[in-house]
Amino acid sequence: MSEYNPLFLILSYDFEMMQKIILFLFLYSSAIAQSKKPITHEDLWMLKRVSFPAISPNGEWCVYNVSEPNYDEKEQIHELYISAIKGTSKPRKITSSKGSESSYSWSPDGKKIAFAAKRNEDEKAQVYILNIAEGGEAQRLTNLCTGASNPKWSPDGKKILFSSSVYALCFADSCNKKKIDEEKKIKYKAKVYESFPIRNWDTWIEERQQHFFVQDVDSKVDPKNMYAEVKSEAKDLFVDSKIASNGDFSTSIAEWSNNSDEIYFIASTNTKQAAYSDVRSHLYKISIQGGEEKLVLGGDYSYSNPKFSEDGKYLFIQRAIENNRQVYNEMALIKYALPSLKEEANYKQLMDRPIQSYKVANDKLYLIIENQGKDELHSLDFKNDQFTKLSSNTIKGCITNVSVSQGKNPIIVANYESTTRPTEIVKITENGSLNFLSFFNYARLDSLDLQEPETFWTTTKTGKKVRSMLIKPAGFDKSKKYPMLVLMHGGPAGSWKENWGYRWNYHLLAKPGYVILLTDYTGSTGYGEKFSQEIIQDPFQGPANEILDAAEDAIKQYSFIDPLRQAAAGASYGGHLANWMQATTTHYKCLISHAGLVNSISQWGTSDVIYGREIMNGSEPWAESKVWKEQNPFTYSAQFKTPMLITIGELDYRVPINNSIENFYIHQRLKIPSKLIVFPEENHWISKAENSRFFYQEVHAWLAKWL
Repeated sequence: MSEYNPLFLILSYDFEMMQKIILFLFLYSSAIAQSKKPITHEDLWMLKRVSFPAISPNGEWCVYNVSEPNYDEKEQIHELYISAIKGTSKPRKITSSKGSESSYSWSPDGKKIAFAAKRNEDEKAQVYILNIAEGGEAQRLTNLCTGASNPKWSPDGKKILFSSSVYALCFADSCNKKKIDEEKKIKYKAKVYESFPIRNWDTWIEERQQHFFVQDVDSKVDPKNMYAEVKSEAKDLFVDSKIASNGDFSTSIAEWSNNSDEIYFIASTNTKQAAYSDVRSHLYKISIQGGEEKLVLGGDYSYSNPKFSEDGKYLFIQRAIENNRQVYNEMALIKYALPSLKEEANYKQLMDRPIQSYKVANDKLYLIIENQGKDELHSLDFKNDQFTKLSSNTIKGCITNVSVSQGKNPIIVANYESTTRPTEIVKITENGSLNFLSFFNYARLDSLDLQEPETFWTTTKTGKKVRSMLIKPAGFDKSKKYPMLVLMHGGPAGSWKENWGYRWNYHLLAKPGYVILLTDYTGSTGYGEKFSQEIIQDPFQGPANEILDAAEDAIKQYSFIDPLRQAAAGASYGGHLANWMQATTTHYKCLISHAGLVNSISQWGTSDVIYGREIMNGSEPWAESKVWKEQNPFTYSAQFKTPMLITIGELDYRVPINNSIENFYIHQRLKIPSKLIVFPEENHWISKAENSRFFYQEVHAWLAKWL
């Protein structure tokens, strides 16, 4: 401690004053702690949701979306805010409408913002432009009957690239409008398919394709469909099959070339092979003048997130190998020289961690990298391939959605969240610390008792090390004994992070007085590609054993855990694991399975994805692999004994409702205490306000009944 520190002088020369200060601080902190309360669902749900930041090119301003939730969906508010990077001025609201603004981006001169929104008489979301420099209301740029989304300014600031979901071979808006009107007149209701897939997540696949359009900013000329004049063999991709199918073509991401005369886009041309093969996503380019599109990067790879260096000499892109019979392949970051497309660097060996997002500024890449439960900010000087961690090691939580200004000394902003703090906007300083630019939830959070998590590592019985987090309830007293809820994450390619959640909020789950254990089992991400791949052909038994080992270790390390009162819960793959625990152990007093499979074979036969399940289990369901039977909860139905709460969204096509019904029937047939809750309007997640409140109420009631 510095001798010039005032506190040092007090402690050195006035011991009596020191005692008074310590007593005051103790009493003050005790009073603050006692005044804080456990979080409620209302506290959780009414927190403002802060979206990703977009920094202006000159680094002076940052724009982002803020949502104000409400239990009445009609009363929810979504607005754009702007914050000054320097100074102490409060965030300022720059839009005022009931529509939600999304995909906002700055013009290259930093004077305007383009965004997508559904306003006033709009039937579909359209692209709007807001002049920040001059003020005034946002002006609508597009007026397509199929809507417009994801606007991106051209580097010269003269055009905007956007996407719209249109009918195959309908390259004019009038054609799409005619199709829509014809559909409204059809009296029968039927969906007809001749190829896989037929559903995705929570929707049936329709006869639409996402196309990219280019619109002049200062012209009233109609936007140009970039595929209208395609002359090569790819024209076959747009053949109208006259059935409710989107053909064999799908696009996802598009990016401008540096000179504003070409569009680079990611497209898949083998979607109809998804029943028996990985779907590959390749990189194409096309002139904004139209004509033949060209394949830029192909092969047995999938590509994503193309970006260019500011000088136009390099193309950066993420790439993963496909059809190598692996359940998980990490997206490597590749550097290609232009125009030769010579591969100059593969940064996978440098990182061996998932890259969540990245930006290019000056001669550096700014990357968000997942690492052992955190999302961290790094920079990569691509001139000399120097890799540097920018976020401080002392930061608890996750940094996401980085945005970087232009120039030699770029300003870095991002989202930040932790287990005790929902997302806000921060500036990353040179020493890696955080300067907050937004404080939307401080007042509400200040009244809540949100315990910081503890992290520990367990050496399992097989010798593998796995990481866990432990969450304590509000008002925690280490002299008491607490029941433990073992919460299992989905994926399996996912992890329990130091972040804020709404679907499984750590603190709301712990509220009644439970300790929450969160273990990253084999198959989780953030621990290297090999760790994520080792779950193949061991989908349930290995991960479940690791979770049990971690729970046993937690009980040894923390005397406040009651070993006789344990429960387990999970959703999606975590729900699968809950059903596996039901099949293989009586360790828990009760179980909760949301969107979990109980029968691997019926899950294969009804889910919107099937080929990856064959890779995981080693063969088709009817072939030689024993995994389909030996690691299938249904096989051990006669061993089910533990009371179980089963929940499911009726619109869930990833883990369709049939598995939850089948699971409930098994329990009822065996006279095991069980409850089935179906949410007719929900998909894979419980996302509507009142449904979420009811879900948490039922989870707490079930745990209270058996613990």
